[in-house]
Amino acid sequence: MNNSTTIGKPLHIIRLNIQETVGRELAPVYGFEFTPTFIFFDAQGNELWRTVGSFDPQRVRDSLK
Repeated sequence: MNNSTTIGKPLHIIRLNIQETVGRELAPVYGFEFTPTFIFFDAQGNELWRTVGSFDPQRVRDSLK
């Protein structure tokens, strides 16, 4: 199954496992404790929003406008 969608702008998604070293190191940096936590950053690296639990693809699309 192909889950890709064309949105017209580059989007980088990084998945971290908090059971692995890099995930444990970044958890206090970004202040997440629960999984899944989705954090959306702008092109300059500023956090725009975050959500814990469910993921809303429409919110991502709206954030790219």
